[in-house]
Amino acid sequence: MKKRFLAAISFAVCVSMGVCACSSSEDENVFTGEKADLPEWQAELDMISPEVYGTVDDLDLEPGTYISVIGKMEGSPYWDQVKAGVNQAADDINEKLGYSGGDRVKVLYNAPSEADDVDEQVNILDEEMARYPDVIAIASIDENESAVQFDLAVANGIQIVAFDSGNSYQGIQCTAMTDNSAAAAEGASRLCQALEESGEVALLVQDSVSANARERAEAFQKEIADSHTGVAVVETIYMDQMEDLKQQAAAEMLNVTEDELRTWIDQASGVSTDGDSQENQEGAAEGADEESAISEEAKTRLEDINALAGGMSDEEAVIYYLEKHPGLNGCFGTNADAVMLAANAVGQMEKAEEITVMGFDSGSEQIRALEDGSIDGLVVQNPFGMGYAAVIAAARTVLEIGNEAQVDTGYTWVDRDNLEDENVQQILYE
Repeated sequence: MKKRFLAAISFAVCVSMGVCACSSSEDENVFTGEKADLPEWQAELDMISPEVYGTVDDLDLEPGTYISVIGKMEGSPYWDQVKAGVNQAADDINEKLGYSGGDRVKVLYNAPSEADDVDEQVNILDEEMARYPDVIAIASIDENESAVQFDLAVANGIQIVAFDSGNSYQGIQCTAMTDNSAAAAEGASRLCQALEESGEVALLVQDSVSANARERAEAFQKEIADSHTGVAVVETIYMDQMEDLKQQAAAEMLNVTEDELRTWIDQASGVSTDGDSQENQEGAAEGADEESAISEEAKTRLEDINALAGGMSDEEAVIYYLEKHPGLNGCFGTNADAVMLAANAVGQMEKAEEITVMGFDSGSEQIRALEDGSIDGLVVQNPFGMGYAAVIAAARTVLEIGNEAQVDTGYTWVDRDNLEDENVQQILYE
């Protein structure tokens, strides 16, 4: 009787355990409505191609490895996101490897305090090289700058990785950046579609020296020339040439020709306009008196021109050049500053309904302008993913495990129609 009782208990326990096991297995496969616990920045990492640059797997770095990252500037929404991506990659690497204290992989971000200050960036590069990092990742302001420093770095075993913008230096190990040509071409196509394939557009470019500015400007112009023959790019404004543009505008306002302005500038600076030295230009007293009179006139006229140019805002200068084209119906800016300058100029012209403005990037200022209609569309880059990928590329360089020559960090087209979409909201930054 006792054995029969124990057997019954054993059977009941087994049944109970089986039921529990089945129940547990079923519970594991039941969808509860909750998503997997992914980091809030996963969408940015998913945009990176190849995808290996969005993960810290296989990065078995030695304790104390030093990765130096040099950006273009501090304090803008875009570069704050780049820095956030850099820091997140560092945290992920150290967490994966279990490093703390002095063993931590050191990833240090530096950048000029002022926008696109080439000299300060070179100084930062020199200072970082003196600290002998294992690798340097740099977003070059000028694509042709720092070859001497790079040669010295490589000679001392410090490899170079690029991000955000390319560099003409032949020894770059990897470049993590937006596919600028594809992004600018899509921006040009979107703008032409909005203009119904007819009209005149102005292109505002952030600078004349960086690789990404050059690539975007060239791709934008080529897309329109090749595929949108009813649209013409009638004005291209480089923002790093703004002072010269203001001076030229002021000269034109005072009825001074470009040739006259150049001649007067040369005379004021003591530069010969015909290739002769100042001594050879001096002759008879009459000739000398005539030369002196011309120089005095140049000085006076230049003072008037420079005074007028000095009181001109960037928006006023852009308006001056845009108003040269009465048929203008589109503007495109190749970065955040450029697109906002275009939007503000068009707004001051009170032509927001007539001139369609599009461009790059998505800080809070650009998103507000998109919402209120000042901007009609944006190519939104992935600065967080770019910073993250730059660190991964740098780590792979240190480990000598191979790198892609180019890492595409992705972009998304955003306008008022898709602005509220969840996948778009995940990649916007402020």
